[in-house]
Amino acid sequence: MIVNAYAAPSATEPLVPTTIERRDVGAQDVLIEIAYAGICHSDIHAARGEWGPISYPQVVGHEIVGVVTEVGSGVTKYAVGDRVGVGCMVNSCRECVNCKAGMENYCLKGNTQTYTSVDRDGTITQGGYSTHIVVDEDFVLRVPESIDYAAAAPLLCAGITTYSPLRHWNAGPGKKVAVVGMGGLGHMAVKIAHALGAEVTVLSQSLSKQEDGLRLGADHYYATADGVVFEEHANEFDLIINTVSAVIDMGAYLGLLALDGTLVNVGAPPEPLPIQVFTLFGNRRSFAGSGIGSIQETQEMLDFCAEHGIAPETELISADEINDAWERVLRSDVRYRFVIDAKTLVTA
Repeated sequence: MIVNAYAAPSATEPLVPTTIERRDVGAQDVLIEIAYAGICHSDIHAARGEWGPISYPQVVGHEIVGVVTEVGSGVTKYAVGDRVGVGCMVNSCRECVNCKAGMENYCLKGNTQTYTSVDRDGTITQGGYSTHIVVDEDFVLRVPESIDYAAAAPLLCAGITTYSPLRHWNAGPGKKVAVVGMGGLGHMAVKIAHALGAEVTVLSQSLSKQEDGLRLGADHYYATADGVVFEEHANEFDLIINTVSAVIDMGAYLGLLALDGTLVNVGAPPEPLPIQVFTLFGNRRSFAGSGIGSIQETQEMLDFCAEHGIAPETELISADEINDAWERVLRSDVRYRFVIDAKTLVTA
């Protein structure tokens, strides 16, 4: 099946309209007509080769919602017409201890990413900046009707990437949670942590988004450019979610943790983060990382967001605006997630 898409022709060139071939629908596959695809900073890192060399041309995009238009002969979970989503992975080995424990996102052989991975037929996976995608039913999510269709796409990455550590480290009543960065991931961390019942603080470089942060559920909002913040709030937080994809002063932020507190990195800067180990000794602090969630946890997140009326703040764009949107992401000029209207890819 030949479908329209937008692809990166190289690490340095703008994305261009193109066509790609999707595999035939196998027995366990579903064909999804994509309605909306979110733009994640990871798309830019990957397409520009900042996380390692990739093959070109490459279609990125791992925040996908659409409608099932065809199912394989063995499919039991979905039917034509179902409203579904696809996140950051489309397969895993299913045999390692992590996969068998329902944590295929931490597959020991490496899960198959929605783009830039080797697919089961030996081809390179191509992502959601396209009109259709074929995915194994076990890696498809059901999108609740109560979540706005266009706004649902970013939940498949920004939503689960923040929901997973908040749940794992028990954010909730009586816990003080700080969110570093008020971007695509950060604004979702604020909404979810608030819905979980935690006391939420945003730590951002400036107060330019303070009004938004408080509106979305933050109890406090501080500008980290003012160094006094690190003195006044030392030893305060039970959990810090760092959503920033850039190098920051990790020692300063670790110093904000209370006894047995944890700083979890979900932002993924290409450069190493320097950490002074002695900083961890005080208050028995922990520094951790967290990727996306499992398929089961991602479905749990979607249902949680539906129950609590949570959706990302989005800006809908057409396909011919993708390159401009990428530049705006790099300038932090988006509130808070771009979403591509896949219908505009038809005439791209």
